[in-house]
Amino acid sequence: MTFTIRPITADDRPAWQGLWRAYLEFYGTSVPDDIYDVYFERLLGDDLRDFSGLVACDGKRPVGLAHFLFHRHGWKVQDVCYLQDLYAEPSVRGKGVGRALIEAVYDAADRAGSPDVYWLTQDFNEQARKLYDRIGTLTPFIKYNRKQIA
Repeated sequence: MTFTIRPITADDRPAWQGLWRAYLEFYGTSVPDDIYDVYFERLLGDDLRDFSGLVACDGKRPVGLAHFLFHRHGWKVQDVCYLQDLYAEPSVRGKGVGRALIEAVYDAADRAGSPDVYWLTQDFNEQARKLYDRIGTLTPFIKYNRKQIA
């Protein structure tokens, strides 16, 4: 299948919200409605250190998304790129949408002079990990979050 990958626009808000909600549900989480507003504004902004967003379209219909962010790294002079969110509708999985979105993020990172791109996924995300194992390198890092004290 052929998909068009392009930056998110203001007109994409309804489709984007549906895709991002499905992404969050896949990972067993949700966010308050005001987070959708703030995140979408950030995706449309022009701050180079804020989030950027892409959609994969089947015709004119968005069927996938990618959100990424450039940031400094303590061990490198150039910025690195963090691929925060990646999602494809179940009906198009295995058809090249995820790969096309990741490669578009790779291209954006190259254009920005940021050759390092990294992302996280959960261990149960087996279908996506098959793709990630082909186009990325699994690292030995384990993620920790701050423990919330009651």
